[in-house]
Amino acid sequence: MKCSMNNIGLTGNLWFNQAENKFLGGDRIRLLEKIDELGSITKAAKEVGISYKTAWDVINMINNLAEKPLVDRLTGGKGGGGTSLTAEGKKVIKQYKTIQEEHQKFLSNLEDRLGDTEGLYQFLRRVSMKVSARNTFAGSVTAITQGAVNAEVTLSLKGGIPLTAVVTNGAINNLGLKVGAEAYAIVKASSIIIGTDLDKAKISARNIFSGTIATIIEGPVNTEVDLEIGGGNVISAVITHGSSTTLGLKVGGTACALFKASSVIIGVS
Repeated sequence: MKCSMNNIGLTGNLWFNQAENKFLGGDRIRLLEKIDELGSITKAAKEVGISYKTAWDVINMINNLAEKPLVDRLTGGKGGGGTSLTAEGKKVIKQYKTIQEEHQKFLSNLEDRLGDTEGLYQFLRRVSMKVSARNTFAGSVTAITQGAVNAEVTLSLKGGIPLTAVVTNGAINNLGLKVGAEAYAIVKASSIIIGTDLDKAKISARNIFSGTIATIIEGPVNTEVDLEIGGGNVISAVITHGSSTTLGLKVGGTACALFKASSVIIGVS
């Protein structure tokens, strides 16, 4: 796929395969076309941006895999020889172009059926991020409160759940953050505290989410706890095995996930 600022366009690579070998694709078809046009493998290789040796290696492979040779090397003669396509080679190019045209029609039809692709584009941008932190949430900026050095940023996650982060003013400028902008909140699982029975507790952490325990994966030292907090959001925490036992955590039970605003990394794509 290729993406523009406002929509997604679909493209695809077309290959002819023989057994497990890639036989002919767009780059090799262009080489064959240039050989047909220029009558010289040296000139054709230069036109498509590959070395003479690479071009001949490709041609030899194509001729070996094809039922009939697609390229004929002429030797001797007044002109000192040259390279040309056989009738089979010209036929293959014509067939490839026919399939390519139908392939493009298929992609164009698929684009029409997709309709508005902005949502898909945003989703692909989100899932393509590579970060080591277990928790990555997508949201929109609802408030920015700047101080002398740092700024408090509030994101609205799916389901309208608020999440607060504290970042530097420099980060606000570098990321181009403003109210209404799309952003990501990234939190390490080790930065999250799991608690129960916090109704009367007074805690300084800005982010406190109540939810239902969806998964518990116990290890000899640490335990991973996944907490569903609504809106399709799940927070993963890594706590000690002893803490999990002391809290009496179990799947289906309720708990709270807590983390400081300073533990949140804000990112944009």
